[in-house]
Amino acid sequence: MLGELQVLGRAVKQAQYRQHRALDSRLAAIGTTLAQWDALRAIGRTPGAPARALASATFQSEQAFGTLAGRLVAQGLIERRPGHGRRIEHHLTPAGEQLLDAGRRVADEVLADCFSVLPPGDRATLLDLLRRLNSGGDT
Repeated sequence: MLGELQVLGRAVKQAQYRQHRALDSRLAAIGTTLAQWDALRAIGRTPGAPARALASATFQSEQAFGTLAGRLVAQGLIERRPGHGRRIEHHLTPAGEQLLDAGRRVADEVLADCFSVLPPGDRATLLDLLRRLNSGGDT
């Protein structure tokens, strides 16, 4: 049983690795990385969010997200604005919104390719299974 679970875990990781490599490669062609585009996506979903929430949403430490956000500010893709108390809010600039949209088109193409071997019913089943697995909490 344990060996089977290790094979399953490795298969999930392998699929994720393949997807991330393809995304990183294709996003580089539009001038960004997967980590940067993911940060733009998180900020686009929750404008004004603090670094702590955005770090969690992008699976990064607060320190790593802060460094990444600094690069995005320097590139003119996001703005940091004072919020309540010591909170710093993050917002997309127009250039950030354009790059986010371009990245969405790239991601749609890459993900369509990654999941093309599965018919729609299997993709729906996989999504359901992963949602059930992920609803078990963080470990």
